[in-house]
Amino acid sequence: MDNGTVKFYNSQKGFGFIQPTSGAKDVFVHATALERAGIFGLNEGDKVNFTTREDPRSGKIAVDTIELA
Repeated sequence: MDNGTVKFYNSQKGFGFIQPTSGAKDVFVHATALERAGIFGLNEGDKVNFTTREDPRSGKIAVDTIELA
């Protein structure tokens, strides 16, 4: 699992971005990933552990699984 910090999350729109501690590009996180993990929201600065996958439709990298660190 990778780890990082929530850079931005908009609960109204249901998406945000995580800044990986590795220095890689920010990773998109959608509300569906949170729902699968039983997480009800994220706040800027939250520490998280996550895995990523490529979205087959867009080809972009997004969070697949997530947990609060």
